[in-house]
Amino acid sequence: MQHRLAHMQNRVEQSVSRGATKGFLVMTARIIEFAEFRARHSETVESTQAQNRPVADADRFHFWTGASGKRYVHTVYDLLECPVLPAGNYVLVRREPDGRRTVLSIGRVSSSAHSLNLAEIRQRGAELGADEVHVHLLAETAKQSRLVEFDLRGSQSKPDFEHMASGGLVH
Repeated sequence: MQHRLAHMQNRVEQSVSRGATKGFLVMTARIIEFAEFRARHSETVESTQAQNRPVADADRFHFWTGASGKRYVHTVYDLLECPVLPAGNYVLVRREPDGRRTVLSIGRVSSSAHSLNLAEIRQRGAELGADEVHVHLLAETAKQSRLVEFDLRGSQSKPDFEHMASGGLVH
């Protein structure tokens, strides 16, 4: 594999040299091994998190309280690191510099295609400026999931009227 990469790099360098002498603009690219990049990125993120938060596992779960007083446990993910998800409830959150969590949206996803659920959450999170998604997957039926959503939304002082108007309540 290394030999093949070296050969390709040599061909690119030769091509660039020829193009540069003829007055062409040259665009270059770098070939990276995704698995290697991902491993290095993961190590960097983990060490940064370890430095910034002494007890990172304590932030992995969060309880949100509904208007009824019932508490719902959520698994906390960075918006970009969230895995594909089955149908369930979510809370999109912006983590403030002082550590407080600001709720931006409460909703649920209901597609049987897990990747579509993730895409919907990421799109909504990007629109609102969220950096965390809190996921609740313990509702056993679609009806229970709707009840969880309504209960959590009822506990917020500022309802997400735009999301409700766009059909967010009627999945």
